[in-house]
This record gives sequence, C-alpha cells and structure tokens, in this order.
Amino acid sequence: MAKSPVRAAGVPHPYWPRDLSIPGYVANDRSMHEILSFLFSVSGLFLLSTWVLTGRKWARDGRGQEFGVGRRLAICWFAVCAFIHGVIEGWFSLYYDVIPSDQSFLSQLWKEYSKGDSRYVIADNFTVCMETVTAWFWGPLSLWTLFAFLANKPCRFVLQLIVSLGQLYGAVLYFYTEHRDGYSHSQMGHPLYFWFYFVFMNVLWIIIPLVLILDAWRHLQQAQTHTDLAQKEKTN
Repeated sequence: MAKSPVRAAGVPHPYWPRDLSIPGYVANDRSMHEILSFLFSVSGLFLLSTWVLTGRKWARDGRGQEFGVGRRLAICWFAVCAFIHGVIEGWFSLYYDVIPSDQSFLSQLWKEYSKGDSRYVIADNFTVCMETVTAWFWGPLSLWTLFAFLANKPCRFVLQLIVSLGQLYGAVLYFYTEHRDGYSHSQMGHPLYFWFYFVFMNVLWIIIPLVLILDAWRHLQQAQTHTDLAQKEKTN
C-alpha cells in the first residue's frame, strides 16, 4: 500500500525517494482514472482507425495482396507510436521545466506517470534528452513509416528498422540507468506505479521493436539476396 505524501522542501508530494525536493509542485486536480482513460482511449482510437484503414480494398502489400494480420498490427503500432512520441512525449520535451507546477492536462498526465518514475517530475537530464530525441525523431519517423507501408514505398522496411532500433536503444538505456540508480525513483514492487507504469508501459518498447527489427532484417535480407541474384544473372 502506498504511503501518504511527504513534505520535502516545504512542498508535499507523492514521489520517491521520499525526501525528493520539488519546488513549486502542485498536486493534480484530475483523477488517475481520467488521465488513464484519456491515454488509452486516444491510443485505442488511433489503433482502431489504422486497423480499419489497413483493411480497406485499396490497402495492399508489395505483392498486391491484402495486408496480413501481423503487418496490420505493425502498422497500427507505428500509428500509436506517432501519437505517443509526437504528442505525449513531445509535450514533455517542450514543458519539462514547468510540469511540476503546471495544471495542463498533459502536464498532469506526466505528474501521474512520475509516481512510477520521479525522474520526469524533476527534469532529470537523461529523461529530458531521451524524450526529446524520441519526440522529435521517432515521432515523425513513426508517422513516415506508417505512410510508407500504406503507400508501399521502397524505404518502408528501412524506416521500420531505424525507428525500432532507436526505440529499443532508448528503452534499454531507460531501464539500465534506473537500475544503476537502484530503482530509487519509484516505490519498488508497487502493483500500479512500479509494475504497470514503470515496467509494463516501457517494456513494450523492448519487446515489440525487437520483433519488428527481426521482421525488417528478414525482408531487407530477402531484398538484397534478390538484387544480388539479379546482378549475377545480368553479368552472366
């Protein structure tokens, strides 16, 4: 069970470590349910809309066939990533220095998430740099990857590989830096704040990118093999 908020530098807050100083901190006036409902509802809307879009008659893969379930889910993933990276993490990259005192909805979302990782509410250098790169590189590139698959652009698997590698690298550093800090920025073992916010919501960016890296590797390898054979036949 979570302990009650403590007072640090004269400002009460619910974050870990318990003596963390957050000058100017203002508690959320939005409930956890409101915040999570928004996040998952909008993410679900992006996922559902993209799923419907990839099932339309004009949506075909490079062989002129309908997208398979796996490919449709991959495209949906990039749509959700474009939203989360571009909007949610983009907000943090722009307003990280005022989030503790700001009552805008997305600032309150970050203050809620910070119960699982307080590095976000103190503008930790690593999180600011990592989220800025994620927002301004992987956000637009996720959107580009989405359209590249819908339009069957030759660069689609290259984009999938680049974005997935970037996501995997960022997630590994995210967990490893907190491991080095002894998991001191969350209540270790808390079912919601530690296991759901910190672990589950971030481990997705390890598991899914790994699958997509292997998928892109396989397709690019096949393409290179085909090119090599064509060149070989041309020279013979």
